[in-house]
Amino acid sequence: MRRLALAFVFALAPSLSATAAEVTVLTAARIHTGESGAAPVEAMAWDGEGRILATGGVRELLARYPGAERIDAAGRTVIPGLIDAHAHLMGLGYALMRADLAGADSKAEILARLKAFEAELPKGAWLLGRGWDQNRWPDKAFPTAADLDAAFPERPVWLERVDGHAGWGNSAALRAAGRDFSGDWQVDGGRILRENGQATGVFVDAAMALIEAVIPPPDDAFREEAFERALAESAKYGLTGVHDMGVSLADLALYRRFADSGRLTLRVNAYADGDSHALTALCAFGPLAHPSGRLRMRGVKLYADGALGSRGAALLADYHDEHGHRGLLVTAPEALEAAMRKARDCGVQVATHAIGDRGNRLVLDLYQKLLGERASTDHRWRIEHAQVVAVEDIPRFAALGVLASMQPTHATSDMPWAGDRLGPQRLAGAYAWRRFLDAGVRMPFGSDFPVESVDPRLGLYAAVTRQDLEGRPPGGWLPDQKLDFAEALHGFTIAAAHASFDEHRLGTLAPGKRADFVILDADPFELPATDLPRNAVHSTWVDGRPVYRAP
Repeated sequence: MRRLALAFVFALAPSLSATAAEVTVLTAARIHTGESGAAPVEAMAWDGEGRILATGGVRELLARYPGAERIDAAGRTVIPGLIDAHAHLMGLGYALMRADLAGADSKAEILARLKAFEAELPKGAWLLGRGWDQNRWPDKAFPTAADLDAAFPERPVWLERVDGHAGWGNSAALRAAGRDFSGDWQVDGGRILRENGQATGVFVDAAMALIEAVIPPPDDAFREEAFERALAESAKYGLTGVHDMGVSLADLALYRRFADSGRLTLRVNAYADGDSHALTALCAFGPLAHPSGRLRMRGVKLYADGALGSRGAALLADYHDEHGHRGLLVTAPEALEAAMRKARDCGVQVATHAIGDRGNRLVLDLYQKLLGERASTDHRWRIEHAQVVAVEDIPRFAALGVLASMQPTHATSDMPWAGDRLGPQRLAGAYAWRRFLDAGVRMPFGSDFPVESVDPRLGLYAAVTRQDLEGRPPGGWLPDQKLDFAEALHGFTIAAAHASFDEHRLGTLAPGKRADFVILDADPFELPATDLPRNAVHSTWVDGRPVYRAP
């Protein structure tokens, strides 16, 4: 029965026959095609199927395509569609439908937001939220169930940390789990924080499942609305594509229904959620490629370690601010190797989460072992995040042909406390974009939303400045690792397209490729870096059709 379900998700509807198409010509003050060494052009033409026919001067294209529909961008600037190379669409959708705790600077602010959100909840429903970060609070200490109990004595409350690698529950949530959390036992790949042998209410990485297992799952209507919201929110900021990391077979079926009905407004490259049903389907039926060109699955997302903010990232030496603790391997090395081997033998691209220097070294060692002579082939295996890497391990990425899939806003979010976690010496390999680039490593860029904002303009700004939005610190954090704007944009366009084997159809505005682009109010190549986050997105286009227009 399960095989029939897998076959249904992976079966493709017959492609509609192509129709002869009318031509559209877009004119703008500048169109940056993204092609290496190419100067900006004034016009771009595409056919009715969304395939770019030509770029060049206005007169040239209008003469070549008489009778074409003309769209004038009225002095604005066009850039290739932005691709987020590491994100979580359903996570974003769920975050948009639950209590938003991002940016809260105290537990008091958390409680106020939760009380406001609770006013709309039915009696007995779980109060769910996401986005808390104890590093923003005055004492920087992890919270406890007691911090929630007075306000919510009976209603179960479960709140995901901003990175998704820790959860905070109240006593009602712990009671609902029906377990005795006392003692000193721990979960493989996880950590239950305790005081005097009693659980505090914070569960890290694999331990989160102890609470999440008893939360009622969202129904189909909730999931569909969440996905719709995530698509709309992504398009609003200029995203035309997303590499969706950790997609279940059930979510893939939802995406497929949207693609079948023409409601999938992004290009989604889905990566299976570990050694699960989705990977089994990939091995049984081969890569998924929807006829619309909007949905694909040919890779798998695996996990090595946890996150730095919750001290779950696996380090080679002790945490600088917690002696005796070196983080977590959330997947046992033997199981991780087995999943990688399975994917390799099925021809599936491997993308593995690794944040700490020990986590990254483990993944590099396993990749080297499993790829062997295949390391010189075009495998495009990836390490997701590569946040803290031993400097001597950076050249290994290029030698093995491994992509460093990185998220610029992680650096600017983590910079206030990363030094506390790592100490000064390990910062040399932390968020080290320039070192990776100079070593010849390909770096697709993303955001990891909803861990960070979905807005790619913030990633471009972070890559160029290494500052927060208030311009701190002066000159940027670890400023020798800054990139220029062209390098940053490359990460969100052609490098991201390459990471999903899509560079032949996406990433630049060239004849034969898809007409995926963004119209901006101003030319980002001419703007001061401080203005990049405020450069308004006028509209977002996929296959030559608008999927978002500013009000």
